[in-house]
Amino acid sequence: MHRKIITMVGALALAGAVTGLSVTRLSAASSRTDEPHPAIHAAIDALVQARFDLKHAAHDFGGHRVAALQATDEAIAQLKLALQYDK
Repeated sequence: MHRKIITMVGALALAGAVTGLSVTRLSAASSRTDEPHPAIHAAIDALVQARFDLKHAAHDFGGHRVAALQATDEAIAQLKLALQYDK
């Protein structure tokens, strides 16, 4: 039970961080008129940056860094699949 709660809290924290990054990146992505889904592209950009930051962090965040990296990779993959599905 505790593991599930920790995972959920970690996912929510990552989502919050990504949302904050996505808002700033969304303005840059929305200026790209050739892209039909600028918010998804902004989310991918934010996740890629979050992944870089996690991978190069000075510590392992109590062992949660590995799980966060895996979740980030999965989120990036799912968003890319969503974009492919739309074509």
